[in-house]
Amino acid sequence: MKAIFIAYDQAHHQALIEILDKCQCRGFTSFENVQGRGSYKGEPHYGSHAWPSLAQAMFTFVEDERAPRLLEMIKALDEEKPRLGLRAFVWPIETTI
Repeated sequence: MKAIFIAYDQAHHQALIEILDKCQCRGFTSFENVQGRGSYKGEPHYGSHAWPSLAQAMFTFVEDERAPRLLEMIKALDEEKPRLGLRAFVWPIETTI
């Protein structure tokens, strides 16, 4: 099993839910109004007067075999609109209850 953390511009939210559905990944937890900035480029997401946009974040836990397709689709979404900002990070999960 893999844990996938996705940080993204709030404009990507619905598209990410659709990607999860297409990959048959039902479970996720999302966090609204997340602030941050990317490591290399892109505009900060602070929700302030100077930087008004905000980010969101999502955790999903998927079977190992679903992760590659899910990541491919997330990468394609990022490449469609690279200035918005979208990153995904993957961790192996050893045990769940």
